[in-house]
Amino acid sequence: MALIHFYEKVGCGNNTKQKDLLIEAGHWLIEHDLLTHDWRSEPEKLRSFFGEKPVCEWFNRAAPAIKNGELNPDEIDSEQAIELMLEQPLLIRRPLMEIENHRMAGFDNDEVAHFLNLETEGDLESCPKKDSARVCRNERA
Repeated sequence: MALIHFYEKVGCGNNTKQKDLLIEAGHWLIEHDLLTHDWRSEPEKLRSFFGEKPVCEWFNRAAPAIKNGELNPDEIDSEQAIELMLEQPLLIRRPLMEIENHRMAGFDNDEVAHFLNLETEGDLESCPKKDSARVCRNERA
């Protein structure tokens, strides 16, 4: 079983489901608050979670700035993306997970299966409230 550093938005229902699934599979988690972590002191670490993914896949599409049309992730380069995420951590696709020497952004079923030997089904990442007017706790943080 793996030791996973799990960077989440505290109070996010999807992150809770993801953590529960990992713990039920026997993994150990060290939980971190994605929104209060000091990314400014280690922007290169934040960048490392995205690997070779296209910049548009680095973003949390349910973030208010994206939903409201203030930002278009398809038009942002990697340097701009990191700077925006340092200013507005809600833009970061979550969870961020660090497993030994591997880092990943988002709860991608294929990546989870490959690195954690854990088969998952369905979309465990997209916010079920993304089209709702309801605001999650800490959304304005």
